[in-house]
Amino acid sequence: MAEEEQLLSLMFLLTYVLQKRRRDINDADVQRRSEIQRRIRHRQYFFQRQRRMLLMMIAGGIRSNVRIRTRPWTTTASTDWWERVVMTEFQPSDWLDKFRMSQETFFHLCDKLRPRLARQDTSFRLALPVEKRVAVALWRLASNIEYRTISTLFGVGKSTVCRCVRDMCHAIVGLLSSIYLRPPNEQELEDSAQLFLNNVGFPHCVAAIATLHTAIITPSNNASDYANPAGWFSVLSQVAVSGRGQFWDVCASFPGGTDPAEILQSSSLWTTAAEGGLSPAPLPVFMGRPLRYVLLGEACYPLQSWLMKPYPEQRGRGAIHAALTEPQRLFNRRLSRARRVSDEALLRLRARWQCLSKRNDCGLDVVPTMILACCILHNICESHGDAFTAEWLAEVAQSESPQPSHKQLPSTSVEQSQGEEVRHLFSDYFQHLNI
Repeated sequence: MAEEEQLLSLMFLLTYVLQKRRRDINDADVQRRSEIQRRIRHRQYFFQRQRRMLLMMIAGGIRSNVRIRTRPWTTTASTDWWERVVMTEFQPSDWLDKFRMSQETFFHLCDKLRPRLARQDTSFRLALPVEKRVAVALWRLASNIEYRTISTLFGVGKSTVCRCVRDMCHAIVGLLSSIYLRPPNEQELEDSAQLFLNNVGFPHCVAAIATLHTAIITPSNNASDYANPAGWFSVLSQVAVSGRGQFWDVCASFPGGTDPAEILQSSSLWTTAAEGGLSPAPLPVFMGRPLRYVLLGEACYPLQSWLMKPYPEQRGRGAIHAALTEPQRLFNRRLSRARRVSDEALLRLRARWQCLSKRNDCGLDVVPTMILACCILHNICESHGDAFTAEWLAEVAQSESPQPSHKQLPSTSVEQSQGEEVRHLFSDYFQHLNI
């Protein structure tokens, strides 16, 4: 009996020792796994921090070989970056640098686009707020950086970035064209004519017509049609710029090899101007006679009574044009000076929205809408008085290819004799001023 009790006590003791040993082994395994996971998290945080700093360098257009002083929000996780950093910690200079507009203009734009961009939450996921969708798209338009970089920066998928850009551009064109990209009324025509006279010394003029080539990737179909006179592939746009440096009319769906004169003659601007839609009634008086307001264009456009272009200059031994007279040369100089209004507007457009100054890798079904949206955004920023940074101009000068020049349009039946008479009238005006 005593031996059985001793044996039972020994069994209990062995069982206790074995169980304690097993617990010790399990605890050691748990501690080891916890330490491994802690090291992994630490390493992931380190690499994420390095990647975040690199992405902010790329997104901000900073060269990787330049030593920079990072800001606290450059190391914040992507899931928290938009809600906490952008919405609460961004300074006015940050809004202007990253989104190319002030914070007030940004939220004004979001309110205007909300009817088209707002999405409903589902049982699977929460919808992106309108503000975040607009911010993603503006970042792309302003920087033209890869979708992958923006995806990581905002903590969304690449397909979401692409969809945000497409949806916002269509919403801007659909909702805001009638407000910010429309034919001028009579008061706006008079104001634009006064600005041209006061700022560049050209009277009786309400707008300047110019062209914009936006570089694209090689098209899969009819690639030769998109090769512009400089030899690279582009989409060609025609714009009409007012004396305020804002766009009144934009045609943005033509291959880069299209003749600008063909674009003008097929546009609604040609019909409106030819029918007198860009002049008030009764007609304003110039040099003692009623005369429609005129537009200014390059030598590649046809001369019309409402469209002034330079006198053709004699070039080379085989030139067919006679040498210009002094009044004609003076007219050309004054017209070239006045056309800087459109050149400067296009330069500011490309500098603010650099998707137009660098090669655009979007499809041809998106690029024309993107160009229209950028022109409308330009008008919004200009009308709201948002600041423009000279550094943006330097970025464009370093990154973009020079805009191609177009050949001078020879005299054709399209050119009206009345157009030559009106051009001679302007030549006399400048000659009298120069006396």
